[in-house]
Amino acid sequence: MEIYPSIIKAIIEQFKKLPGIGSKSAERIVEYLLEMDETELLTLAENLKKLKKDIKKCKYCLAISDQEICQVCSDPAREKKIAIVEQYKDVIALEKAGFRGRYHVLGGKINFLEKIGPENLSINHLLERIEKERFDEIIIATNATPEGETTAMYLMKILKNKHPNVSRLATGIPVGAEIEYIDPETLRKSIENRLKT
Repeated sequence: MEIYPSIIKAIIEQFKKLPGIGSKSAERIVEYLLEMDETELLTLAENLKKLKKDIKKCKYCLAISDQEICQVCSDPAREKKIAIVEQYKDVIALEKAGFRGRYHVLGGKINFLEKIGPENLSINHLLERIEKERFDEIIIATNATPEGETTAMYLMKILKNKHPNVSRLATGIPVGAEIEYIDPETLRKSIENRLKT
C-alpha cells in the first residue's frame, strides 16, 4: 500500500537526488513545504524556475552570473591576477578567503578514468584570455586531489612558456581535500604562501 500520494512520492524522489539528501531528509523537506505559507511556496517555485532560465555563465570567466559579465569581471578595482579553478564553488571559497583578483572556471578537472581530457575543459578559452587581458600573475588553484594535481601539472606545462609568473596554491591544503571545504584561514595562508612553478 502506498503511504504517500503520487505527487508527494515524486517530489521526495527528486529531493533524494540532491547531494547529502536521503529518504528521511527528503520526507522532512516535503513535510516542511506542505506547512509553508502558499505565497512563500509559490515564491520558491518561481525562483527555482528562474534559476535555470536566468542564470548563465559569464562570457569571460565562465562563473555563474545573472548578467552577461559577472560582478568580478566587471569590477575595474580587481587586481591583475587570475586564479584558475575547477568549479564555481571554488570561486566562492577564494572570495571568502580574501582573494581579490579575477577567476577562470575550467568546468571540471582532467580525469582520464571518466574520459575527461584537457579538450573537455575551458583551457582554450583561458589561453585566449591570458593573451588578451595581460595578467600580472596566473595562480593555478585546482583542488589538492589526484585529478586536481594532474590538471595543475598540465596547466603548468602549457603556461610556463606563455607567462613569466605562474604559481600554484601552496601546501597547507590537505592532500585529497577540496577547496570549498577548507577553512578561510588555511586557504588565505595557502594563497599568501603559493609557490612559483
